[in-house]
Amino acid sequence: MPKLKGFEFWQTTLQSAQLVVAPMVDQSELAWRMLSRRYGAQLCYTPMLHASVFVRDASYRRESLQSCEEDRPLIVQFCANDPKIFLEAAKLAEDYCDAVDLNIGCPQSIARRGHYGAFLQDEWDLLSEMVKSCHETLKVPITCKIRVFPSVEKTVRYAKMLESAGCQLLTVHGRTIDQKGVHTGLANWDVIRAVREAVSIPVFANGNIQYLEDVHRCLKETGVQGVMTAEGNLHNPALFHGLSPKMWEMAEEYLALVDKYPCPMSYVRGHLFKLFHHALQIHRDLRDIVASVKTLADFKDVTSKLKERCQKEVEEYEKSPENFVSSLPFPYWICQPYVRPGPDAGSDPAKQALREELNQRLEASLDKIREDGLSKKQLKKRLKHPSKNFDPNKKLKFDTCSVCANPKGQRCFYSLCRSCCRLKTSSEVLDCDGHGWFYKTKATVGKLPASVKNDRKKLAQEILVSQKYTMRGIIHGMDVRESTLPQPTK
Repeated sequence: MPKLKGFEFWQTTLQSAQLVVAPMVDQSELAWRMLSRRYGAQLCYTPMLHASVFVRDASYRRESLQSCEEDRPLIVQFCANDPKIFLEAAKLAEDYCDAVDLNIGCPQSIARRGHYGAFLQDEWDLLSEMVKSCHETLKVPITCKIRVFPSVEKTVRYAKMLESAGCQLLTVHGRTIDQKGVHTGLANWDVIRAVREAVSIPVFANGNIQYLEDVHRCLKETGVQGVMTAEGNLHNPALFHGLSPKMWEMAEEYLALVDKYPCPMSYVRGHLFKLFHHALQIHRDLRDIVASVKTLADFKDVTSKLKERCQKEVEEYEKSPENFVSSLPFPYWICQPYVRPGPDAGSDPAKQALREELNQRLEASLDKIREDGLSKKQLKKRLKHPSKNFDPNKKLKFDTCSVCANPKGQRCFYSLCRSCCRLKTSSEVLDCDGHGWFYKTKATVGKLPASVKNDRKKLAQEILVSQKYTMRGIIHGMDVRESTLPQPTK
């Protein structure tokens, strides 16, 4: 079947998706995607993946591509700055998704250090090569996510360049590379509309989406094919259904999905901080608990505690709503957007007092564990991990794998790490007792007999003798010669 392009791809493969959950670092994992789809998301992206790590680390690939039958349509997003590595990563992912996306929109400092994301937006030749190679080689379409330039004309030329290179769908975040943190401000929908009118491929708009009304308004004002949200979705995953549920209801549903689709606890912590953001300004002691717990059971427990506290106030609110004064659109226990403070937020006396209180508590905690030679960053890590060793002279040193930078297995016959050893032994049909790989043994005798399943060392030795190995070698930690090994069992 020929690869679909442009509007045909959007209409057929993506099923004319209009409501889109953005790719978010460590935050758009399978459990969260399934929660978002439950509440109206028609298309989801994976978290942003590092192409180079994806190519070299099989464990990273398995974790990143975790999905299920209901998790479609799905687009895998990569950050990259090397056409060959990007293409290699995309080819490894193409069988597990409906398209591959290139991130050219991340404005964070880590993207600056890694030279990817929005910090490639002036390198048009490189971007064109990356997109073109994927367009000509992959079985699935290549898409891109960009930020705008201050100049509308340059942004339009940028979009047309990517379209000419082979991009089949373009997501435009209506903010510039400098609009982040306290300088985030509003996304410019006029620039997005100008791009939509200039290109002949589908366009998604990103930015300023906090409620369902914003989605409808964005579609009308920009003429785009779909609307993508990140922050709005994190604070209210039911946004696309136009609902504003209680925060603990969303948290309980999400944690139940994590039971079904496990993910790192750091992802769970990040989601709960977003869902509970407004509540944790009131119940500050629970904030420290959310920051420190490490198991799913603990996260469920702190959710129950927060629910119990809030329900008392819910009852009072239902009796006398006029007694609750708040600057928020809804009571704090309702899922609702977080409006990022502007550069003048420090002038707010209440927020300044809170910041000073938190800083004083932190300094008091750091004073208790302060040591000469440790930076403030290291002391903060010591607070989280009291037993962590920061003395480089006392740290354990390991020899590295002869193929990659990971530590090698201490008993590995080939001086490799576990992943590289498995790749070598499986492809070359070899044994490594240190890592427990016995591909040669199994290939020689077929299915292991029940009587020797628990004695693989003995079986491997017998096979070596039966094949009349005469050269000296170190097998399973012994000096082996044909004359000293036992004869094979008949």
